[in-house]
Amino acid sequence: MGWTHELETLEAAIQTAGAEALRLAAAGFETIRKPDQSPVTSADLAVNDILHAYLLSAFPQDGWLSEESPDDAVRLQKDRVWVVDPIDGTKAFINRVPEFCISVALIEHGHPLVAGIYNPSTNELFTAIRGGGLRLNREPVDAQQVGTRQRPLIALSPWERQIGRFAALDSCTQHRPMLSIAWSLALMACGRIDAVATFEPENEWDVAAGVLLIDEAGGTVTDGSGEALTFNRPTPRYHGIIATSPYCPASLIRELERLIPASE
Repeated sequence: MGWTHELETLEAAIQTAGAEALRLAAAGFETIRKPDQSPVTSADLAVNDILHAYLLSAFPQDGWLSEESPDDAVRLQKDRVWVVDPIDGTKAFINRVPEFCISVALIEHGHPLVAGIYNPSTNELFTAIRGGGLRLNREPVDAQQVGTRQRPLIALSPWERQIGRFAALDSCTQHRPMLSIAWSLALMACGRIDAVATFEPENEWDVAAGVLLIDEAGGTVTDGSGEALTFNRPTPRYHGIIATSPYCPASLIRELERLIPASE
């Protein structure tokens, strides 16, 4: 199967970066505020540097799009681009909650071909090559093995739940706090949850890897208006994400569709 070298390089890079994130979590790290007031830590930057060194030294002709690197428009001229979130769930990392992860995808002509999401706290590495199925720590994943739930489980951001954005789902679902959208998408891909939904802005690096994991597991992902996702765009941002597993009840899918804001 193609892209094996890319996957092997990604696995080495992401696990090395994860080990450094855990080391800094134990040894201590610095936290600053970005212009938008979101936090970034020295661990985010260290992980970004490790991934950049591994991936672009191995594939120097590829482009690069990362939350923690200045955006270079040269990427738009590249056939292949690595889309990276060094630590998705930085607030969880800061608070030592094991919900943060490293998310990396290789995009070619707008679509993910290779992806990895790694939670170093739990030592779980989800990977996929397009057409090769979903794997967890290099072993195939069969989401059908997950036990059935009395009510479907959906991951929602605590803030959106607080303001009642998804109140219509309260009577028919269980809720799981979404501290990292990338990690939530990985958990959905393997069947531990049934759906992920947000109408808040999300970036390509938040979801690129998760999209391939879910595709390979047979689920679906769209933006908040129900449109298909493409990557390496000039403005790498979406207005929300809706994802459902292949075993998500049809009733929940219908409820999510009803909540999609009407087009202006």
